[in-house]
Amino acid sequence: MRIHPGGGPPDPPERGTGLLTIGELAKATGLTVRTIRYWSDEGVLSPVTRSSGGYRLYDAESFARLELIRTLRELGLGLGHVRAVLSGEQTVAEVAAAHVTALDAQILSLKVTRAVLSTVARRGSSAEEMTLMNKLARLSAAERQRIVDDFVAEIFEGLDTADPWIRERTRTLGVALPDEPTPEQVDAWVELAELLQNPDFRAAMRRMIEFNAADRGPDTPAGASQWFFRKLVDIVGAARARGVAPEAPEADAVLTEVFGEGTDRAAVLRRIDAGDEVSRYRELAAVIKGARTPPRYQEEFGWVVAALKAWPGR
Repeated sequence: MRIHPGGGPPDPPERGTGLLTIGELAKATGLTVRTIRYWSDEGVLSPVTRSSGGYRLYDAESFARLELIRTLRELGLGLGHVRAVLSGEQTVAEVAAAHVTALDAQILSLKVTRAVLSTVARRGSSAEEMTLMNKLARLSAAERQRIVDDFVAEIFEGLDTADPWIRERTRTLGVALPDEPTPEQVDAWVELAELLQNPDFRAAMRRMIEFNAADRGPDTPAGASQWFFRKLVDIVGAARARGVAPEAPEADAVLTEVFGEGTDRAAVLRRIDAGDEVSRYRELAAVIKGARTPPRYQEEFGWVVAALKAWPGR
């Protein structure tokens, strides 16, 4: 038998019927006898006939069929899809489109797997932590939202005067992973989910919500908390630009301008001290959203903390 160097079907054996045994077909294609026999057993490459000794025999059309089977398998299609193409139940284009969809899901799963493993390696996690991270990373959108809703329900329970803007922002912050998340986004979601379920973080957030609710009057509009935050940054930023030190007498007046007369400055200090984890929460949410990381305004808040300690009030 002669094999064409261009990869075309082999010439028939010099002797015999012009049909090929599995061994000859294997030599012609570079596939193993075991692979061809398996595909034959699975019904995707039926022999044309059998020899008098019971050996399977194949013709030139079998060679072409075998090349198509090999191509489809190398592209990752299962034997069910291969069989459907060869039988004419589906076209190659239809099978390719279905396989693209399956590959997209597989790629997404692999990205999640990579993110979990990279986080495990970075943290030096135990087997138990790895299992938990894997479960968190593979939650559905509804399951992720349930974690956030439980968190919000606990920290806002019974606080009817809390700013509704904060409630809604907390409920929607950092939940919706994109359809094709990056490893960094999956990593951020895992850390955020762990944070939301941490009792200490929940307690810190509850304290901040309580402080906020205590400050609000019945006519305070929604979103006032956001405007207060901007006011603090602007006033303190201007004081720092003027060179006012936290220990200077003028700092006492700046605190009054920010927080008002008669404010319990010790309570304010406790609220700000709880802010690092909250800032981390906002940073993680920004990563998940693919947004710019929000500024922490560390210099401004550091100045406020130092001034509150220097001027605790009465």
